[in-house]
Amino acid sequence: MIAERGPSSAQRLRAKLLRQPSEWDSWYTGLDGERRVGRELERLSALGWRVLHGVEKSNGGDIDHLLIGPGGVFSINTKTHPAASVWVGDTMAKVNNGRPHPYAAASKAEAAYVRGVLERYCDFAVVVEPALVFVGIEALQRAATQYDVRIYQEREVASLGPVSGAFTPEQVERVYTVARHRRVWLRT
Repeated sequence: MIAERGPSSAQRLRAKLLRQPSEWDSWYTGLDGERRVGRELERLSALGWRVLHGVEKSNGGDIDHLLIGPGGVFSINTKTHPAASVWVGDTMAKVNNGRPHPYAAASKAEAAYVRGVLERYCDFAVVVEPALVFVGIEALQRAATQYDVRIYQEREVASLGPVSGAFTPEQVERVYTVARHRRVWLRT
């Protein structure tokens, strides 16, 4: 877990008191955003959804969240940009009109990866949709042509709750059972 790899509490306190930026600042900001989105997703369990957080991949990265339920699987990528204005296009996103980030393209690729892994172990087609969830932002704009990736602010992610029609309750449990096993994600 990232919190265990970072600087000690004493090192963080010293840097904060001296107002020194740390290479870990962005990691902790991201971790806080992932936790906030995770709490929102956990609220959907009453509607038949299952959630996994921080699913480790064989390449050393991770999938921020997997939401598995009646509406299929959502591979959720969390991006934290405090007080920022975000624009999302078909493959790229811009934060405060800065340089483009391949957030949408990466989310689509991650969803394809998730589908491939899960279908390897399930005896049915696994519907996986990419989703980007932005945390702490002030404004969010989506390109009129952006239909491939679901785009949300952290509190909007609960709108996935009523999505249905992809899986039976038994299929939800099968996908969740497969997704919970670390070995399936680490196999290359």
